Amino acid sequence: MNISDAIAFGGDALRQASIAEPEREVNLLLRHSLKRDATFIYSHPEYRLDAVESILFKAVLKRRAGREPFQYITGVQEFYGLEFEVTGDVLIPRPETEILVEAAIGALRDAEAPRFCEIGVGSGCISVSILRNVSNAAAIAVDVSEAAVKVAAKNAAKHSVNDRLLLARSNVFENVSEIGFDAVVSNPPYVPDGDILGLQEEVRSFEPRSALVGGLDGLDIVKQIIDGAPNHLKAGGLLLMEIGWNQSAQVADMLDPDAWKDVAFLPDLQGIPRIVKANIR
Repeated sequence: MNISDAIAFGGDALRQASIAEPEREVNLLLRHSLKRDATFIYSHPEYRLDAVESILFKAVLKRRAGREPFQYITGVQEFYGLEFEVTGDVLIPRPETEILVEAAIGALRDAEAPRFCEIGVGSGCISVSILRNVSNAAAIAVDVSEAAVKVAAKNAAKHSVNDRLLLARSNVFENVSEIGFDAVVSNPPYVPDGDILGLQEEVRSFEPRSALVGGLDGLDIVKQIIDGAPNHLKAGGLLLMEIGWNQSAQVADMLDPDAWKDVAFLPDLQGIPRIVKANIR
């Protein structure tokens, strides 16, 4: 089988599996299987896959046709200009979460020795990206999943911020004793229980449910973070948290004006309120 044959064969397989943009995806799978760049794939249609390359290509094609996310197949995802290791133990980093990172960097960049806490570290993409861009910052980041903490540790080491990032297993603030943070940041689970079946198969069948689903209205963990953050923030400290597409009104109601000020919602690229931003009084 040469590259031209592989593209035709793989494209048909992905098309039958109802994968969007099958031609683009089969090219990406070929690049991964052959460890070649796009230029090689396009300029060498006659190149014959050897036995190992053919076996690998067919294996990853089968996984993708089974709707496993491409990022779990390759084991990596780019986020905020950095490459992160991802496994089935962590959510795949998404572009809208970069809005949270950008806001955190802007808030912490001019502070003196800023410290922040992340609830639900997952792959570590939020904490690592902030630390890479705020060189004098330090952080504590926690996750209820021990497996996720291990993935975050690998990414922290990969991007040389592990000396400024303390990782631990914790259910929200349960094992966080430190106080006086400049910021608390989080991309918590916020999908309502009843909405999980309406998500893409790649999401509902492969991404960790504990990092997706947040109770009947999706706001169980969101509320725990809002209630717990004041005990860990310094006066004027910042809360930055990603929320669901229709949750801004409910989240606003949770932010007691006697405790919080300067409440704002940052929109994603579709104009949907995606990040809640508030300062503790």
